[in-house]
Amino acid sequence: MKFDSCRARRRLGAYGKALYNYNRETARKELQALFSHDALIQLAFPFETLDGPDALLESVYDPLANAIPDLERRDLIVMAGTATNGSFWVGCCGNYMGTFLAPWLEIPPTGQLVNMRYHEFFRMDRDKVVEMQALWDIPEVMMQARSWPMPPSLGRDGMVPGPATQDGLHRGALDETKTAASLKLVGDMCAGLGRFAEGGVEAMELDRFWHPAMNWYGPAGIGSSRGIQGFRKFHQIPFLKGMPDREGDPLKGHFFADGEYVGFTGWPGMKASISSDGWMGIAPSNQQITMRSLDFWRCENGLIRENWVLVDLLSVYDQIGVDVFSRMREYSQRP
Repeated sequence: MKFDSCRARRRLGAYGKALYNYNRETARKELQALFSHDALIQLAFPFETLDGPDALLESVYDPLANAIPDLERRDLIVMAGTATNGSFWVGCCGNYMGTFLAPWLEIPPTGQLVNMRYHEFFRMDRDKVVEMQALWDIPEVMMQARSWPMPPSLGRDGMVPGPATQDGLHRGALDETKTAASLKLVGDMCAGLGRFAEGGVEAMELDRFWHPAMNWYGPAGIGSSRGIQGFRKFHQIPFLKGMPDREGDPLKGHFFADGEYVGFTGWPGMKASISSDGWMGIAPSNQQITMRSLDFWRCENGLIRENWVLVDLLSVYDQIGVDVFSRMREYSQRP
């Protein structure tokens, strides 16, 4: 079945607009209209897998709106395309925002504006969402509440901007030529990253794929960086040092493109062993982990200019037996 990217973007854009001025009844109607009743809904730790759209409203949005009564959803990117296995996805990147007035997930309220980045991917079948994979940057909220109990980011933390070209939401019909070129560029770049074990940094050929003034927007806990050297210094070197055997799972990772934008969804999309020091202060004990990562790239004149990345870091800590929420509760009690 051939999917209409414009129609899908509009459909998810309407979902975002319905949550812009959050109202529970409006959200309920939109969720019921958009989602299949038996949709598979998978969220970041600690939410995990939910049973349909009603559970998404009651277990996720209700508590969030109770903590942030003026909750606002603000999309920065909405893109759609067919993945290499034939599945059709819509990817949304943006921020939930509002005044943080009551505890959420036991994170203490600040009484001030708070923002939380989201990457949400929706697999669609005939105008209905049949699967949702979503990462919310919960550590970002902890940091704004001064309750992040883990090592500080090497990169810069703070609200991440939308695309420099300001076209994340308003694009026309699918440009198949640009779409194919963008998908190939990101695919070739990822293949280059996989050659690190064979020939080190030179084998990855970063200069061939990335713009010199690239921005890499990582999750809170890792942080964002500027330029290839900044990317390597504040993310890639510690990451590769800590997990030299990391590898993607081709059965669970899906790439799709929409003009100059490329999305990746994997639940999980990577597996690795933490076998050396250097990544987020985690002691190397050969812990086996899987990693959920939802990514967006924006290509410009044949190079990757911007990359938005969220990783479920709370799930990683949970897999190695570290209870971040327990540490947060103790950390928040400091005098």
